Amino acid sequence: MPRATETQATAKPSKPRKPRARKATVNGSIRLTGDRLVVRTPESGERKTSGGLLIPATAMPAPKRLSWGDVTLVGPDVRVAKTGDRVLFLPSAGLEVELEGEELVLLRERDVQAVSEAGSPNAKDRSPGQYL
Repeated sequence: MPRATETQATAKPSKPRKPRARKATVNGSIRLTGDRLVVRTPESGERKTSGGLLIPATAMPAPKRLSWGDVTLVGPDVRVAKTGDRVLFLPSAGLEVELEGEELVLLRERDVQAVSEAGSPNAKDRSPGQYL
């Protein structure tokens, strides 16, 4: 039976390792799997009414209120949204994730309730409709 010193002497020298790549950034070097979306939500849960009143985040139970967010990353199997779209989702359905110090939400495609494309105008920018 060979001794430990003999096996160490006959072992092949290891190749030098490559340096590790830098941490992945939100803008493209992270790849999501399956039907996942990463969404950027507004910083605070506070809202303003059309009259200008500020409604704090604690005024309404969280699970009953949907919120809009901007899609930052999209997985390969997502069919309804693309990067830059706005999506409507239930915040409690997603998982919070921190990428480069920014709080984001990880969702499945089935948790998205509506999609507003990036090129569509906001409701505030639209001209008023006709009333009959």
